[in-house]
Amino acid sequence: MNYPEIRYLERLADLYPTIAAASTEVINLEAILNLPKGTEHFLTDIHGEYEAFAHVLKNGSGSVRRKVNDVFGNTLCQQDKQSLATLIYYPREKMEQILSQTEDKEEWCRLTLYRLIEICKRAASKYTRSKVRKAMPPEFAYVLEELITEKDGGLDKTSYYNSIVNTIVRVGRGKECIIAICQLIQRLVVDHLHIVGDIYDRGPGPHLIMDKLMDYHSVDIQWGNHDVLWMGAAAGQPGCIANVIRICARYGNLDILEDGYGINLLPLATFALNVYGDDPCSCFQLKGDSELNQYEAAVNIKMHKAISIIQFKAEGQIIRQHPEFHLEHRNLLHRIDFEQGTITLNGTTYPLLDTSFPTVDPADPYAYTEMEADIMDRLVRAFQNCEKLQQHVRFLLARGSLYKIYNGNLLYHGCIPLNEDGSFKDVELFGSHFHGRMLYDVLESYVRKGFMAVSSREQSLGRDMMWYIWLHQDSPLFGKDKMATFERYFLADKATHKEIKNPYYHYLEDETVVNRILDEFGLPQTGSHIINGHVPVKSRNGENPVKCDGKVLVIDGGFSKAYQKETGIAGYTLTYNSYGLILAALEPFESTEAAIQHEIDIRSDSIVVKRVSKRKLVGDTDIGKELKAKIADLEQLLMAYHSGLLMERYVKK
Repeated sequence: MNYPEIRYLERLADLYPTIAAASTEVINLEAILNLPKGTEHFLTDIHGEYEAFAHVLKNGSGSVRRKVNDVFGNTLCQQDKQSLATLIYYPREKMEQILSQTEDKEEWCRLTLYRLIEICKRAASKYTRSKVRKAMPPEFAYVLEELITEKDGGLDKTSYYNSIVNTIVRVGRGKECIIAICQLIQRLVVDHLHIVGDIYDRGPGPHLIMDKLMDYHSVDIQWGNHDVLWMGAAAGQPGCIANVIRICARYGNLDILEDGYGINLLPLATFALNVYGDDPCSCFQLKGDSELNQYEAAVNIKMHKAISIIQFKAEGQIIRQHPEFHLEHRNLLHRIDFEQGTITLNGTTYPLLDTSFPTVDPADPYAYTEMEADIMDRLVRAFQNCEKLQQHVRFLLARGSLYKIYNGNLLYHGCIPLNEDGSFKDVELFGSHFHGRMLYDVLESYVRKGFMAVSSREQSLGRDMMWYIWLHQDSPLFGKDKMATFERYFLADKATHKEIKNPYYHYLEDETVVNRILDEFGLPQTGSHIINGHVPVKSRNGENPVKCDGKVLVIDGGFSKAYQKETGIAGYTLTYNSYGLILAALEPFESTEAAIQHEIDIRSDSIVVKRVSKRKLVGDTDIGKELKAKIADLEQLLMAYHSGLLMERYVKK
């Protein structure tokens, strides 16, 4: 045994100072390997829809309801099972509604406790007692542990069990205990959560979603292009900031910035009213269902136009600064004929729908006016100094990445850039070429440099690369030939709006290409899956989210309300439990109030994508590999103790 190995075992001996301690840990770990694997829950493209997200999180995409069905089968009617499931989702609110209509409240509490205990037992059965204990609310930990670990072992034990329940109710703690058990069930039905990109934009509550994720027990995030956009804004990148504000304005969600993050938009609002006060800004109407009143909507529309023009200027400056990005085709302000009110693109001249550009100097169209420059300086400082936004971005950096390999699944948000023939596309970045996995790795390193680099030049480059990732045709998170922002606002000809997808999307049913991608990321071709978001699956048109005989699962089905008219559903979610993969197509979520009052769940059509012949255990997972490696290390430590290479430590009892 060499010196580094001995040094490692000496450090391990600090944690396990005796043969007994090391042996006990080996026994514990071997036992854990033989437990069923925990349930993984996959969500993608949440796009700020907090209420629907919170509900799906509470019901585990049907995992809670499946547990209720498993426990009670035909012994409860469907209505009672739905009521019990709703109670688990919203214990405080649902209990208040039920008790207001119940005469014998104590009896209801007793009966409900017994039912919840049975569900909790089932949910806890795949975990160690230690893990379940850590998940329990401290206030009820001892009582809950006694209740859910009780075995039907005799009259005395049953009497003891009933006494605990009766006493909980008699001393007035029934309601609080019911809430505690419901929260524990929610915690246990999902062991780990994967967010496959796009938490931000369109919907009104991304900041609330981030708060929820930061409190979640186990989560990883694969950044989407909208997430990287917000990260770039938090880093102070002007193009990212302008895009963030423009999208918030477009969907009538500027209060995300003002109320959610405390970013002052008054200078922008004042500027917009002064410059565009008499401008109808007809091309900048709101999208989606906005709750703004008439005056608020009018101000929002003017701010929308003001920040859009600022965005085109900010991006023009970035493109001129980085000719290596090859994005000159995106600069369109200098192509406008301001006298004729037209623009010429690719040899064709188009009339503009809006010809009012009071802040654009035809001689230098990408230069800010003095007021615009001042506004952008203020906004950069506001985003960089917003503590809540910085906290959220730190969490995204700590728990997030551009892709993840987990339990034989490859998770990423967008695409692997391909050529027309299905081969990996070589992307040039600063004189070097990258493709496939290396392209992801290099781009992720630039994102992290934008926050962590010591060199101010490297940090600045990292910030600009976040804008590149947001919209570049070679970005794996965007995956289209262009982002037609200007064209969609100013040109009526829809042919100019077209954004052509990367060939990747044409090859999702091609097993040769899919296998090549799995090889690129070091995954076996058999038994592995690609789990993908970003482009909504149009179920209304008969599109199937299951591609290539189940090797590829595209689970963006339109969580965002803005997409649901096209998709016909409210998103796909995926669960991966010890029995296999289950894809759920969700119906639109009405409201939290409807879910509580009328027990309207997000109904879903479940598709069993893969069912394993042998139930998967912890030992079959990535965590299992780590535990096996730890067992091997502990067995080396035991050999060192037994051989006399290391001495047991004296532990005072």
